[in-house]
Amino acid sequence: MKQKSRGVILALIPFALMVLAFQLVPVLSMLTGSFQKADGTGFTLGNYLHALQSAYYMQAIKNSLLISLTSSLIGIIVGLFCAYCITRFTPRVRDRLLMLSNMTSNFAGVPLAFAYIILLGNNGVFTLLFKQWGWSVFTDFDLYSWSGLILVYVYFQIPLALLLLYPSFYGIREQWREAASLLGAGPWQFWKTIGLPILTPAIFGTLGILFANAMGAYATAYALVGGNYNLLAVRIGSLVAGDVVTQPEMGSTLAVMLGLTTILAVYLNHLMVRRTERFRAKALSKPDVKTKSSRRIWTAASEEARR
Repeated sequence: MKQKSRGVILALIPFALMVLAFQLVPVLSMLTGSFQKADGTGFTLGNYLHALQSAYYMQAIKNSLLISLTSSLIGIIVGLFCAYCITRFTPRVRDRLLMLSNMTSNFAGVPLAFAYIILLGNNGVFTLLFKQWGWSVFTDFDLYSWSGLILVYVYFQIPLALLLLYPSFYGIREQWREAASLLGAGPWQFWKTIGLPILTPAIFGTLGILFANAMGAYATAYALVGGNYNLLAVRIGSLVAGDVVTQPEMGSTLAVMLGLTTILAVYLNHLMVRRTERFRAKALSKPDVKTKSSRRIWTAASEEARR
């Protein structure tokens, strides 16, 4: 037994070394670097004070938060409907659509930005084609602006939301739909009373992942707008590996603030998930519904869930 436990420990050593080298050491280096002075010596909190007092850095944080939140909300709404539609297809068609969604969610970074520049840039294929046809579809659209970034971010947010949400729809049993229909409930009443409360934990959890995914996106934004649009991830990259002046201590400071913002968003979503799960369990056991028909639907769903 001891030899078996020793073998397990020895097998875990490479994994522990990888975690130490690629996760813990960079995080510790970032934390210590954020408290260093510009000359690399001494301990200071001036980097954080400068970041919070600088209108330029605060604008980068604000822009990143707005783009991440907007793209995440669009991605979760569209992804929710797409995930429901996928569950209605046959397994063969569903597997192909999921494979396509998996490829699309991973198609990001420089190739994605380059593809959009070719298609919708100032001299893009569709831009010139519609202009030649006399269509004013992209006349006022600027790919290298806030709306362009939202469009590009949504491209990889929607398939990611779809992949994370579609398994949750299989938690809604078909017997619940039949029971609700027999009790006189329409589709809207079923989703409002039973479907959405069951899906709410998955929705909030997916929203946190989408937000973190958008906040940490760097290559796509940098390849598309470069330094023309003030984003937190792009600003960190310019401070660490700038062409003219580098400020690694400020880059580490902004990276810590980016990490704290993402952790806070994920933690808030975690609290919402726990709260909705408690609410769902309470509602299934003792439904607090005013209408008589809704109460009957909850009772039927609760009895079916206990079987």
